[in-house]
Amino acid sequence: MLYRRQQLTAATMRLFTRFLTRPTLSLVGPRRFTATASPSQSTGLEKPKKTTLLKQLITSPNLEFIMEAHSGISARIVQESGFSGIWGSGLSVSAQLGVRDNNEASWTQVLEVLEFMSDASDIPILLDADTGYGNFNNARRLVRKLEKRGIAGACMEDKIFPKTNSLHDGRAQPLANVDEFALKIKACKDHQTDPDFCLVARVEAFIAGWGLDEALKRAEAYINAGADAILMHSKRDDPSEIEAFMRAWKNQGPVIVVPTKYYKVPTQQLRDMGVSVVIWANHNLRASVSAMQSVSSRIYAEQSLTSVESEVAPVKEIFRLQNDAELQEAEKKYLPK
Repeated sequence: MLYRRQQLTAATMRLFTRFLTRPTLSLVGPRRFTATASPSQSTGLEKPKKTTLLKQLITSPNLEFIMEAHSGISARIVQESGFSGIWGSGLSVSAQLGVRDNNEASWTQVLEVLEFMSDASDIPILLDADTGYGNFNNARRLVRKLEKRGIAGACMEDKIFPKTNSLHDGRAQPLANVDEFALKIKACKDHQTDPDFCLVARVEAFIAGWGLDEALKRAEAYINAGADAILMHSKRDDPSEIEAFMRAWKNQGPVIVVPTKYYKVPTQQLRDMGVSVVIWANHNLRASVSAMQSVSSRIYAEQSLTSVESEVAPVKEIFRLQNDAELQEAEKKYLPK
């Protein structure tokens, strides 16, 4: 039987159907949306572009969710779980390469991982692109390369290259000059070839210890420079910074949040604030680390596979996730009898 993800997956079809019956959305005023024409809007039943799907997800009037992945197989698992989008986490990709989240992996190495992820999934990927790996010139070149590999969008943070992970305690988090970063955003938007490619500006003012006024100033500058959405980051264990920002922001554009530290906040509370997208940012990586540590230590201690075999995925499940069924069908068609 052909691998069941060979055609449009259930997750992709759900997202496609949801938006096929209504025009592209744009944000106007306090959580009100008005219809606008899109140069890439689908007029038939052809498969929509990943970039279009991501833009529609970000501008949806409903609270949407995207899930972290860091490899081809994790991207396929995220899609099969029902998510409509993937977060290409910088922390997770660097960790699975065995290096620190300080731009130790080059952007070309990250790009190679993202290409496998894109090939393995039908839903859009938003890349955690750190600072854009340099100045405006590096960033705009990255955008062109991402477009060629089917990546739907990039999220860039307003810190200094090389970056420091935002969740570290007691680390300096120097911010980029506001005007310089706004022009980096503009350069990326000016040089993208697909009008639906999404550029998300990640504001690190709260992470760096600045207050609400600085967060607002930066978010407004980046939206005015052409950013498709703002990711407002916070590492407090309560949502107070996000709540304050959302009240003051007055829905000038879509807002994305990452509740890794304030995970106890009810999802309905985020919805009531007017948040557009929630990113579950690193839990597949952390889940896999916990599982591998447990299995490896048990096998080492017991010198046997008996107690763990029933708790891990069967080898046949790995073959299924690798789409081995498609290869079997292709061999019947293309290998001589």
